[in-house]
Amino acid sequence: MGNPVVVGVDGSPTSLAAVEAAAAEAARRGVRLRVVHADVPVKPRHTVPDPASRTVVDQAAAHALEVAPGVVVTQAVVRGDVVHVLEAESRDADLIVVGSRGMGGITGLLLGSTPISLAARSHCPVMTVREEHRTSGGAGPVVLGVDGSPDGDHAVDVAFAEAARRHTELVAVHAWHPDKAAPGAGPEAAERLLAQVTAGRADAHPDVVVRRDVVEGSEREVLLEASGAAQLLVVGARGRGALAGLLLGSVSQAVMTRAHCPVVTVRGEA
Repeated sequence: MGNPVVVGVDGSPTSLAAVEAAAAEAARRGVRLRVVHADVPVKPRHTVPDPASRTVVDQAAAHALEVAPGVVVTQAVVRGDVVHVLEAESRDADLIVVGSRGMGGITGLLLGSTPISLAARSHCPVMTVREEHRTSGGAGPVVLGVDGSPDGDHAVDVAFAEAARRHTELVAVHAWHPDKAAPGAGPEAAERLLAQVTAGRADAHPDVVVRRDVVEGSEREVLLEASGAAQLLVVGARGRGALAGLLLGSVSQAVMTRAHCPVVTVRGEA
């Protein structure tokens, strides 16, 4: 059995959506699911875990077994800051799954910049899930945002693997805008980029049907629009060109908090 899928939980409805997605991912990969709650101490020297923390992980683990009865589920309450706890977990994980936002206050798992900070530091891909994704049904292709950067290169590998696991089409998308393109670089250059980054992987995954789309528009709107028909969106953690600064500003927040499907973010070394 390979490395586990790890899900960070806090008891919120979005957290339960993340548990459902993580349980499905663990079943799809044939690995165990590790349910983790970060217990942030109220006082620096406070070492006794909050009893409510154990309830949170117990309920999350039980819910995971309802979704995927055949998955082996382990659970842990770990003292510390959420990002640091999940970053440490990512060292031995195949995937980290988190809700895009939590309950608020000290128990809120993923409010504000936390999912962005985690995705920028994780040693494995990070999947962010919104509560609205619980009714998506898992239909549609895997969509890959392509920009030609090193981090984006690793995202291509992940996207092909995800499409193969899900037995679905892979749609490679490049956002192109004439005002932001290099001088003389028209849509044809973007089409060549898509062909180059997908060619070798297509040979390794002959069962995956690949569609390449060059779409004129801003990276944020193109990716959000593409996510509407997708069951998963895969992007690199940082990029250049159309996806520049994916985890540094409004584009990252829009994708990770507004996409119509779960989003997997991949660092270059992930």
